[in-house]
Amino acid sequence: MCIRQSRYSQCGQCHPQPQRSDHKPFPWDKMRLPKHVIPVHYDLLLHPNLTTLTFTGFARIEITVNQQTSSVILHSKHLQITRAAIQRRMGNSHTEEEVMVLEYPPFEQIALLAAFPLHVGQNYTVSIEYSANLSESFHGFYKSTYRTQEGEVRVLASTQFEPTAARMAFPCFDEPSFKARFSIKIRREPKHLALSNMPIVKSVSVANWLVEDHFDVSVKMSTYLVAFIVSDFKSVSKMTTSGIKISVYTVPDKINQADYALDAAVKLLDFYENYFSIPYPLPKQDLAAIPDFQSGAMENWGLTTYRESSLLYDPEKSSASAKLWITMIIAHELAHQWFGNLVTMEWWNDLWLNEGFAKFMEYVSVSITHPDLKVEDYFLGKCFDAMEVDALNSSHPVSTPVEDPAQIQEMFDDVSYEKGACILNMLRDYLNAEFFKAGLVQYPAETCPAGDTQESQLQGDGFCTRNQQTSSSAHWTRREILDVTTMMNTWTLQKGFPLVTVTVKGKTVHLHQEHYMKGSDSSPSTGYLWHVPLTYITSKSDTVQRFLLTTKTDVLILPEEVEWIKFNLGMNGYYIVHYEDDGWDALISLLKENHTAISSNDRASLINNVFQLVSIGKLSISKALDLSLYLKHESQIMPVFQGMNELIPMYKLMEKRDMDDVENQLKGYIVNLFKDLIDKQSWNDEGSVSERMLRSSLLLFACARKYQPCVDKAEEYFMKWKESNGTLRLPNDVKTAVYAVGAQTIEGWDFLFSKYRLPWFNTERNEIEVALSISRNKDKLQWIMDQSLLGDVVKTQDLPYIIVFVAKNPSGYHLAWKFLKENWNKLVQKFELGSASLAHMVIGVTNQYSTRERLAEVKEFFNSVDEKSSQLRCVQQAVETIEENIRWMDINFEKIKIWLQNNM
Repeated sequence: MCIRQSRYSQCGQCHPQPQRSDHKPFPWDKMRLPKHVIPVHYDLLLHPNLTTLTFTGFARIEITVNQQTSSVILHSKHLQITRAAIQRRMGNSHTEEEVMVLEYPPFEQIALLAAFPLHVGQNYTVSIEYSANLSESFHGFYKSTYRTQEGEVRVLASTQFEPTAARMAFPCFDEPSFKARFSIKIRREPKHLALSNMPIVKSVSVANWLVEDHFDVSVKMSTYLVAFIVSDFKSVSKMTTSGIKISVYTVPDKINQADYALDAAVKLLDFYENYFSIPYPLPKQDLAAIPDFQSGAMENWGLTTYRESSLLYDPEKSSASAKLWITMIIAHELAHQWFGNLVTMEWWNDLWLNEGFAKFMEYVSVSITHPDLKVEDYFLGKCFDAMEVDALNSSHPVSTPVEDPAQIQEMFDDVSYEKGACILNMLRDYLNAEFFKAGLVQYPAETCPAGDTQESQLQGDGFCTRNQQTSSSAHWTRREILDVTTMMNTWTLQKGFPLVTVTVKGKTVHLHQEHYMKGSDSSPSTGYLWHVPLTYITSKSDTVQRFLLTTKTDVLILPEEVEWIKFNLGMNGYYIVHYEDDGWDALISLLKENHTAISSNDRASLINNVFQLVSIGKLSISKALDLSLYLKHESQIMPVFQGMNELIPMYKLMEKRDMDDVENQLKGYIVNLFKDLIDKQSWNDEGSVSERMLRSSLLLFACARKYQPCVDKAEEYFMKWKESNGTLRLPNDVKTAVYAVGAQTIEGWDFLFSKYRLPWFNTERNEIEVALSISRNKDKLQWIMDQSLLGDVVKTQDLPYIIVFVAKNPSGYHLAWKFLKENWNKLVQKFELGSASLAHMVIGVTNQYSTRERLAEVKEFFNSVDEKSSQLRCVQQAVETIEENIRWMDINFEKIKIWLQNNM
């Protein structure tokens, strides 16, 4: 699926003995379910009513007993249970007895109390009848709506169960290791269509107005991967080379936007079957675009679900970045069909094995299936994103103990996804691509024996799950396995990353590693040691040299003295480098005189590293700004983006402190730095994907900074577009800049919003939302946030992005913080405690504050809310980030002012 550590009490230790309201003791006192009873097969019948927005359900669960017990503990949340029974087999006869149901809502558990003992080795069947409301949030079995081109609002029901919401749709053993088979039946009106993980085997007419669809028995899988949808979607289909039917489902009006995703999915599924040498075990793979969807997408086995903007592509209207994003998301979810679905982590502490692998495989697969997208250019950006949160004290190791649902939600963060992918990429670079692939392919093959189709997967215990001991021993010697395991443990079992300091004395290179950590108390941490696979080139040789640094300090001997040395080639390693003495000066001179002597990714990594070193006092801000001067001659996307990512936040901090003079000088410096490149941009859609993405970002930046040639051009486009009543076709890559300039007047804003509401502007909604959110009119900013929460005209799924856009706006940051505070409980209810969406809002609204007054305000608010909210990792990150911003401004503001006076 497409940040924050909670310090909650450990379940079963600090909680009182669970009691029901009638004081009858609940027979289990831990958050994790007992292993006494194991589910084997679920028979589910669900009947959603899309008019009353309710559903009824009947679950029959075949169980095996591992330890004698008289109770069955399983998960249930917001389900009204009307009847429960346990059936036992006595010889050839079956007896069924109703059982008492106890509920313990704090743990989202129910207990079925049998009047007889359940014996080891015996098979029993649990039957539960229940009803519930369709969820109003984005998880569980929830309601979604869309508006047709004629303006009619239609309702559908869809599911999102990862990580802990299957229990909102049916009573179940809702933990990843409790794998079982599922037979699903869904009742619907004849005008609707039902989808689930498996194909329909038959449809039965229950009444004139009711059809019951029976789906084939699933492979053994975790509850979080179950999915079903009842809707009026339309589809397009194709077959893969191995005969798997791929279909893309969407609301009828958007079916013409499904072809790109369909072709991409066919190519990618073919690639993965070939890459892993394990056949895809299901007969079909559906990709469904859901109108209301919280994350980017979800890997339900055989029925992957997506936000519409993550799946639907209009060749006439969609941007280059949309094509890249859609391809990557599909690649991610299809990679999960092997890593995550076939091979599953035992528990959520190892989520990174699912998400890190899937994120990494996005790049491996798309670089081969869609070479024109040049995805490898963007990988290091993911590592920079991960390092930003991993540099804080509130970070966590990629493998971290978690217990309750909010803690589990918090694992879906940049550390699990991006850091996970980056350390896998580092390992591939260290071992070489072929050696790495051999081990990677062996991994699921060993965990799930060869030809792991439905039949073989059900042999033995059928738990196709990962554990730490799995290794690709067929390809590595025992010593190599030990070395790789030891090396990777240093990256997975401790938080953060190393700073490697390089000191060159003649031909001798002295190396020193320490834990890189931001913060006023960031004195070097003791006890942190990594096995760092170093790579380097020098002024005398561009042959990549390698060295594994396993100790605190070490020494390299070069064959001859060099003018400069550059470590961490291509930023393939998850570490940053400091060059002592005149090391940085030599690299700055190189960039100034001949920047193409090193790769664009190496230039981007130097830009990133130099500013990170300023944050911990290893370098002065003037040295980092000296390096940035070379950007006047840069034209490649990653160094330009990284330069912007380092420089823009500097004036953003000043915008919120009324430091107009220096702020404007700094803005002028940045615009001047990229002026030549901005002037070279054509206002069309020509060029490669990276050239088009660079154009889009540069023009938006230039127009937002009021660079007059850009503003004039954008105003001219907007006026023509407005005069045509929105029918003039604007180049896709310049739309955001044009809309942003047009939305600066109230009349322009109102016209833009009137188009936003129309169905044929659906593909441009994201671009229009950006433009509407950077207006300087406070009433408009407040209104757009209010509308996002209501969810009628502006989808609530977009609120996390809109509130952060408003927070970045000098006219809106007060409003965004006030909105977050006033609507905190509603936001928690809608997006779920611990979710990435909630974290995005908390961090995005506060991460440009740099005053002690703001810090006190943020602390005061989160201390006033409930304990679980106040202990979220994102709250700790927000506080740490503000403290770091205060310290950074105290140290660097005057220095920036002086440097600008000397260099403008």
